[in-house]
Amino acid sequence: MAVAVVGAALLQVVTPHRGRLPGWWLFPILELALLVVVFVQDPGRIDDRTQLARTLTIALITVMTIGTLGAAAVLTYDILTGHPSISATDLLGRGAAVWVNNVIVFSLWYWEFDRGGPAARAADSDAPISFAFAEDAMPELVEEGWRPRYPDYLYLGFTNATAFSPTDTMPIKTWAKMAMLLQSAISLTVAILVIARAINVLPG
Repeated sequence: MAVAVVGAALLQVVTPHRGRLPGWWLFPILELALLVVVFVQDPGRIDDRTQLARTLTIALITVMTIGTLGAAAVLTYDILTGHPSISATDLLGRGAAVWVNNVIVFSLWYWEFDRGGPAARAADSDAPISFAFAEDAMPELVEEGWRPRYPDYLYLGFTNATAFSPTDTMPIKTWAKMAMLLQSAISLTVAILVIARAINVLPG
C-alpha cells in the first residue's frame, strides 16, 4: 500500500506540467506527509491498527482522490476547449498519470473498506465481504485462512479500469458497485478524450 502511495505521488511530480493548475505540487507533498504520519502511528502492525491510524489512512486516500478527480477535471477542460499550447505528448502524459492514479486510488478504497478493513481481515474477523474474489469460490486452491491483501485490490482496480466492468472479482455491497461504476466512468472518459484529442493534434 505504501509503495502504491509513493508511486502515485512520484507520478504526479514527473507528469508534464503544462496546463496544470498552480499549486498542483501541494497534493504529492501532502500525500507523502500523511503517509509518514500513518507509518508513525502504525509501524507495520496491520493487525493492531488504532482508530487514529485508520482515520489518517482515510484522510490520505481522500486527498489522493481529490487530487485525481481535480486532475481529471482540468485535463477534460483542456481537451474540450482545445488549449492550443498543449501538445499531444502533454495530453498523453497527463492522461496516463490520471489513469494510473485512478487505479491506485480506487484500489486503496477497496482495500480500506472491504471486510471491515485490513486490520479486521488480518484478525480473521467475520465482517461481511464487499467483494467476492475467485479464491472465495475456490478455497481448496489457496492456503487455509486466505484473506485478500493489497495486491489483490490493486489487481481489482486495474482490471476494472481496463475492462470497464468486473472480471473475476464481483462487487457484493452497493458501495462497492457504485465505487466500481465511478472508477470505470473516470477511466473511460479519460481514455476516450485523451485518445481522440491526441490523434487530432499528432502530426500527420
